[in-house]
Amino acid sequence: MSHVPDDGWKHSGVRVVPGDQLDDSTAQTPGMHRAAAIDRARTGAQKLWAGTVHIHANAKTGAHHHGPLESVIYVVSGRARMRWGERLEFVAEAGPGDFIYVPPFVPHQEINASSDETLSCVLVRSDSDAVVVNLEIEPTERPEGVAWVDPIHKA
Repeated sequence: MSHVPDDGWKHSGVRVVPGDQLDDSTAQTPGMHRAAAIDRARTGAQKLWAGTVHIHANAKTGAHHHGPLESVIYVVSGRARMRWGERLEFVAEAGPGDFIYVPPFVPHQEINASSDETLSCVLVRSDSDAVVVNLEIEPTERPEGVAWVDPIHKA
């Protein structure tokens, strides 16, 4: 039987965080703006961090990784260009409705591929701690395009 808290789940159950009340006092990476919706401090989340990220037209983040955390990025609007690798030598793009998965410790950089539209995304990480490790990487001049391949979608 599950444990029912003293408040009968009234304040310890479902939480709704209005979109205009996100917290931007979270770890930031140059070139992007992150705002937390769900984290330990705001909602008591133990295993997730969720929020939004916006990258202005023609802008890009610095190279970074998120330590042992897994990240999922959902593109709401705009065009995302992701570079990753020890020298950011790999590249792929994603558009509205696409999901991007970033494994732990992978050096990466988010780039707004549009010259006139803000890239807007929803970001979810596998821990409530907002781990961001900014890196000094000299990127390779010509990254290698990487197509989506998995056991179902062969190259």
